[in-house]
Amino acid sequence: MNAIEVFVADEQNEHEIDCDRWLRLAVQVLAAEGVGRTEESVEMSLLFVDEPSISALNEQFMGKTGPTDVLSFPIDEEASPHHIPPLAISAPIGAPLPLPSDDDEDDEDLPLLLGDVVVCPSYAATYAEHHRSDHHEGTLDDEIALLIVHGILHLLGMDHDVDAEAEIMEAREQELLALFHRPQSGARP
Repeated sequence: MNAIEVFVADEQNEHEIDCDRWLRLAVQVLAAEGVGRTEESVEMSLLFVDEPSISALNEQFMGKTGPTDVLSFPIDEEASPHHIPPLAISAPIGAPLPLPSDDDEDDEDLPLLLGDVVVCPSYAATYAEHHRSDHHEGTLDDEIALLIVHGILHLLGMDHDVDAEAEIMEAREQELLALFHRPQSGARP
């Protein structure tokens, strides 16, 4: 049986976090990207942390000093035989994600581990107003939704180092936000 399982932990005290809401968004985005359409179970973690915690992660893993709004940690190919290959850039939303097959019977019941998305709500709050757009009213909720979608797309292989990739990633983010965070009717999920 295929399943998408998202583990959510709120490890900060600065902002109230609706863990159930963000879990639903993560599952919807993963499903829309074709994750979980095979017989294999899929897991990822979504963590909300404070500025000292994300600063430590940022320095340890990215070599950068200070806090940031979101970090994504895909499971490394060497660490797991179940690494998801990057999405084809032309893959439409909802297209099944090509997952590697593994003939080892011992690994059959192990879930595919996507990785972790770590969000810092207090740091994100400082930039929420700067991202105001058709799908973002400048609120912390809108910023957190954007960061979750952004982080998940990184887990699935998308990036924004090159302008063309950045445009594709941003378009996908806006499309997913319109579907699951701010549906066209204007009603909140």
